Amino acid sequence: MDLKVKERDSCKYDQFSLGEVMLRLDPGDGRIRTARQFTAWEGGGEYNVARGLRRCFGMRTGIVTALAKNDIGYLIEDFILQGGVDTSYIKWMDFDGIGRKSRNGINFTERGYGVRGALGVSDRANTAVSQIKPGMIDWEKLFGEEGVRWFHTGGIYAALSEDSAAVVLEAVTTAHKYGTITSYDLNYRPSLWNAIGGLDRCQAVNKEIAPHIDVMIGNEEDFHACLGLEIEGDLKELNLDSYRKMLKNASDTYPNFKVIGNSLRTVHTATDNDWSAFCYADGEIYKAKQYDHLEIFDRVGGGDSFASGLIYGLMTTGDPEIAVNYGAAHGALAMTTPGDTTMARKEEVEALMGGGSARVVR
Repeated sequence: MDLKVKERDSCKYDQFSLGEVMLRLDPGDGRIRTARQFTAWEGGGEYNVARGLRRCFGMRTGIVTALAKNDIGYLIEDFILQGGVDTSYIKWMDFDGIGRKSRNGINFTERGYGVRGALGVSDRANTAVSQIKPGMIDWEKLFGEEGVRWFHTGGIYAALSEDSAAVVLEAVTTAHKYGTITSYDLNYRPSLWNAIGGLDRCQAVNKEIAPHIDVMIGNEEDFHACLGLEIEGDLKELNLDSYRKMLKNASDTYPNFKVIGNSLRTVHTATDNDWSAFCYADGEIYKAKQYDHLEIFDRVGGGDSFASGLIYGLMTTGDPEIAVNYGAAHGALAMTTPGDTTMARKEEVEALMGGGSARVVR
């Protein structure tokens, strides 16, 4: 596996993400439509990876994002600081009083239970991070002077505005210039693309970004929707041979992909999922431990925790089989707690990887 991660001592940061950080409002056990109070969290697909690597795996991470300069922005910043993620590259945008041009994103999220699926209602148009344009972030300083071993972003950020995809391209090309590994989570969300060109626009953007990515992450639907890769059979009933063909197709189409990470979920009910993952590297497919009938408390962020575990394993061991098991175990644990972000410790992840159970630890 030709994945040359820079030495830790040569860089200020182990990992940096580019993406939006929203205020998540959670009605707890109830519904958004009937709630009288909400618990506040922070969350965002690309940010969750940096936070997971910091809080669970002890790595030095940071976030490139933007917030509107008001008390909601300061609240989100406070959550980020509590997560230990570096805030030096937050861009603060002026707030005009009602958010005509720049505001902070809000994500109302209910967990789901049994036959009732999880529900997310985003309020994120014209947010501060969507106003970032090429030239606004000093990538030369971040990658060239300070140094970053691994850079992560994804399809959620790329969909936020016409400029966002250009910022991704600016970031990943500069990262490669200085030997930083790049990863990207396709994270297909139809609601983000519907109003700006739909699937055609989604594929055009992601096909332009994909040739600059070392480690591509997603689920089977993401590879089909975002990159237009043909998949044999029903997306919900793929077998190992179908996955092998899909991942080989992706690798042949984009030979720059050194590793492909693919989460695998079968939904029986909102609170009962089968969960595992694949990792494809050097023509081989590695399957993680299977977690059948995993009891889900809050599924949002499970894929991001898979990504952070996978990245940690690749950075520290270079072994795709170990890495995919870090990812699957971390994702499984993250879905047993509320909020977008992980509450797991590395020791818990490694215990679960090794066959640990849910017996009481005394």
